[in-house]
Amino acid sequence: MICCHGLKLDEEVQEDVRRRLLSVKGHVEGVLRMLENDHVYCVDVLKQLKAVGGALGKVGDQVLQSHLRNHVVTAHERGDEERIVGELMEILKYR
Repeated sequence: MICCHGLKLDEEVQEDVRRRLLSVKGHVEGVLRMLENDHVYCVDVLKQLKAVGGALGKVGDQVLQSHLRNHVVTAHERGDEERIVGELMEILKYR
């Protein structure tokens, strides 16, 4: 299901999400470099991957919170509760 109402993030949230994603990008690039080094310990790679996962989880939380505020709480007013419930059920499959 695709929402037709667009991404709505507060300016502060958008900047935080952007900053976190740039950090994730740096971590992933670091992991790629680690893979090219035979002397890197597997556990060190796993730690970096865990950090990436945590950062992405926080980004997902922020986007979900924005969705709840801007789309879910107003679904009844728009008359699209069933669509919104379906979207949420789909999202919960991946969380």
